Amino acid sequence: MGSIFSAIGGAINSVISAIASVIMAIVGGITSVLVAIWNFIIDIICCRCGSRRRARTSGGYGRRRRGGATY
Repeated sequence: MGSIFSAIGGAINSVISAIASVIMAIVGGITSVLVAIWNFIIDIICCRCGSRRRARTSGGYGRRRRGGATY
């Protein structure tokens, strides 16, 4: 009788483990997508901030170099 209950317990355990694995995979996938979207948004914000700073500094140096080259 004990072996029957042990087999039933093992089957229930394996079913619950399979369901938990599927849920973990779904949560992991959703988390990965959300992190990718967040990184994409942060990259866009940083590129805009960085491009404004770079445009000011490189534009100023570029004009000086061109002006110096014409003399």
